[in-house]
Amino acid sequence: MFSTLSAVSVQAQEILTDSLYVLPVTTDNPKANAKIELTQRKDSAFKPDPVRVLWMGAIIPGYGQIINRSYWKLPIVYAGFLGCTYAITLNSKRYETYRSAYRDISDTNNKTNSFLDILPPGYTVENYPGGESGLKSVITTKYNQYRRYRDLSIIASVAYYGLTLVEAYVDAQLFDFDISTDLSMHIRPALMQNQYGQTGTAGVQLSLKIK
Repeated sequence: MFSTLSAVSVQAQEILTDSLYVLPVTTDNPKANAKIELTQRKDSAFKPDPVRVLWMGAIIPGYGQIINRSYWKLPIVYAGFLGCTYAITLNSKRYETYRSAYRDISDTNNKTNSFLDILPPGYTVENYPGGESGLKSVITTKYNQYRRYRDLSIIASVAYYGLTLVEAYVDAQLFDFDISTDLSMHIRPALMQNQYGQTGTAGVQLSLKIK
């Protein structure tokens, strides 16, 4: 009878040991309980793949933030893209206008006179300050200016696009980074020992815990 009970007890212990169900570990420290709960939640939580985030964000702008579930960043990302698109469109349009005007005022064909459209109200080529040469000088300056603005807008758009990819990649890498209130560095008062081994000097102790 005793051997039978022992066998049943050993078998029950093996079943409990091999079971996949693990009871949550608890302590008397509320902070420790919170940290254990946070760790268990992170182990079973969603973790984005940084490489996938980078490639999908490169194919579809803003998709990296979607994979990271950082939905609140989408309005910022797309507002930046809209601003870049507006800048490129505006500067390109003005560049084309002044390029056409420069081309028309430089040729000898009287029928190509698009430069007249950019004259201020009440001005003609004859009464414009400096005459035709003065108008041509202004058109040349504006032509080069808006070409530079257009190029800078394109460069800024590419840089912003790269910035959104870097942000999504770093966000995915630090997705499970510990940001709890349990800081790794603590400053507390302490009693210091002097060179004679006597404790009596008040000081400040800095303890650093590497996680």
